[in-house]
Amino acid sequence: MKNSIKITFLALAIAFTAASCDSKKATNGSDTTKTDSAAVATDTTKADTAAAPVDTTKKDTVKK
Repeated sequence: MKNSIKITFLALAIAFTAASCDSKKATNGSDTTKTDSAAVATDTTKADTAAAPVDTTKKDTVKK
């Protein structure tokens, strides 16, 4: 049982290695993917302009 699993993983590793190797095919074609310029999302979030609240607590000046 363990050997069949090991052989399966070995076969998958060899298959992925072979698939990822560079091929000698001609690359005369150009990139045919285009971006849709009409679907650009506009950022509608705004920065928080409210000032941070001021700390009104007094510091303890009593020495211990």
